[in-house]
Parts: sequence; C-alpha cells; structure tokens
Amino acid sequence: MRTLDMRTLMRRAARGLAALAALAALAGVPLGAAAADEEFYKGKTVTFVVGTAVGGGYDTYSRLVAAHIGAHLGGRPTVVAQNMPGAAGVRAASYLYNLAPKDGTTIGMVDEAISLNQILGTQELRFDMTKFNWIGRVLANSAVLFARREAAVQKIEDAYSKELIVSSTGTASRLNWTVLKKLLGLKLTLISGYQGSNDSLLALTRGEVDALSMPWSILRITGAHLIRDHAINLLLQTGAEKAPGLDEVPRMIDLARNDDERALLQVFSSPSSIGRSVLAPPGLPAERVNELRRAFSATIEDASFLADLDRAKLDRNPLSGEELQKTIAATAGLPQSLIQRARRIADGTAE
Repeated sequence: MRTLDMRTLMRRAARGLAALAALAALAGVPLGAAAADEEFYKGKTVTFVVGTAVGGGYDTYSRLVAAHIGAHLGGRPTVVAQNMPGAAGVRAASYLYNLAPKDGTTIGMVDEAISLNQILGTQELRFDMTKFNWIGRVLANSAVLFARREAAVQKIEDAYSKELIVSSTGTASRLNWTVLKKLLGLKLTLISGYQGSNDSLLALTRGEVDALSMPWSILRITGAHLIRDHAINLLLQTGAEKAPGLDEVPRMIDLARNDDERALLQVFSSPSSIGRSVLAPPGLPAERVNELRRAFSATIEDASFLADLDRAKLDRNPLSGEELQKTIAATAGLPQSLIQRARRIADGTAE
C-alpha cells in the first residue's frame, strides 16, 4: 500500500474543505453557521410563550410548532410551551419584548390584534411591534360574520337598511363592527355580554342575537352542520386575504366606496394578515434570527407537522419571516391623518 506524503494529504484536505464550502454556498448557509448554531442550542431548552390560556386556536398552533421546531434547530434543543394569558395578549407580548432573554431561547405567539392596538394607541402597550423579530406565519386568520337563517339580514348588503343584532365578545370583532357602523352606516346593534363564541352561538340558536363571527378555520369544522343544513348565512370576511373556499363571501374592504374608506378598512383588517405567527424578542443576533426562520420554514413543510395539522383538521397558509417583517413594518408608515381617523372611529367619537 502506497504511503501518502504530508503535502499530498494537505492538498486533499484543502480540496475537501473547498468542496464543503461550495456545497454550503449553494445551500445558502455560510460555512460554520450550522456548527455554530448547533453549539449554541445543544443541551438548551427553548421556551415557546403562548399568549392565551390552554385551549383554542393560538394554543393549538403554538403547541404544534413547539413540538416540531426543535428538530430543525441545530443541536435539537428541547422546546417547551408556556401559557401566559392576560390582557388580550399584551402580557405575553410585553414579556417577550422587555424581559425575555434576547438570545433565541425564547419565542412565542401572541394575539394577532396587538399590532392594531398599537396603531390605535392603546395606553398599556409597552412595546413596538415593528422591533420584534418575526419568524414566520402558520396561518392568516380571517374571521367570518354569519347570521341565523331567520334573521332579516340574509346578505351583508341588507344591513344597510335592516337591523342586525351582533354578539361581539372580542376586541377585534368589536372594532370591526364599530368601523362598519361608523364609517359605512351599517345598522349593527352590538351586544357584548356573552362570554366567548360558545355562549354567543347558543344565544344565536335561541334567537337572542342574529349574528356573530368566528375564525373560518374553526367555523368550517365546528359549524359544518350549520353550513350544510343552511341554518346560517355567511355574510362577510374580516381578512385582507380571502379564505380558501369563500370566494363568494365579500371581505370588509370590498364594502369600501372610495380609496379613503378602503385604506381605513385595510387598517382594521390588518390583524388577519398576522394571524397565527411566531415572533422573537428584539435585539437577537442576526444569525440567530436567520436560524429560527430557517427552522420555522422547515417545520411547516415537515411531513410529521403536516400530518398533525391534518389530524387536527387545521389549515395552513404560511408566510416567511422576511415577508411578515415587511408587513409589520408597513404599519409604521401609515399617514398620521389615517391613524387619527381610525382612532376616532375606534373610540366612537367619529362619524
């Protein structure tokens, strides 16, 4: 067997390293990045903060992401979900922004309406949504306003001339129906005394209210029998993007009569674009943000993750962290005149 001299060994080693660097470049990963990420996360625990109580859409999606994303992070850290409900997501968002470690070991999912609350100047907010590091979106979350079959309003256009009694239990729904009343003149009577969508649905079946809204991802499953039996009419989508299968149901922004109204309705529709999104604290090293985004993108394409979604009968409508960051940043560029008008409408002091 021929013995190789030291120069030959060094030349072969150099060629091997060059080939490895070329492969890394083709994959879009700097040489040494994967090793560095593996070294950072190895043996660590990542906390996934859930901005709601156990149960419901946010909790379900958060736990699904938490169950799978660790396998796509270098070093395969343990990921643990931690519920932090309070103040409609403000508590969790404040923690992530002000107190959580800024090293990639804490990420989370908070209420989609947080950005709208910031635009509207909610006083208790102690964070800037544009400065979070947005990791990616699992689902755009458009709610659907629906009415019982016996209601006078059979389609949304009827509400210009006929009263529609709407159960409005959440901040987002209250704001949506307020802007339709104040801006467009729809004859909506808002009832806020019911505790959540289950109580509201019971009230609808008893004829105490005419309508309520629910996320389409939930309504299409829990209300499948109501839709099938034509016991309800789907009136309106709140999202900026039309939900799959609802091409015939108008969006809020479709009711605009001019560009100014469309811009205002776009503001109130903005939470749906955030939907079920993962975010990280501000101030993370760029390489850690990139690693989290790569891991998220791999997670939502992972066969086991998709199988879990399918078993839970959940939808997926992903958006990359980079695109999500741009979407959030765009809210900072809204004209002050538009923001002030939106605030007057939300306060009930405008037209």
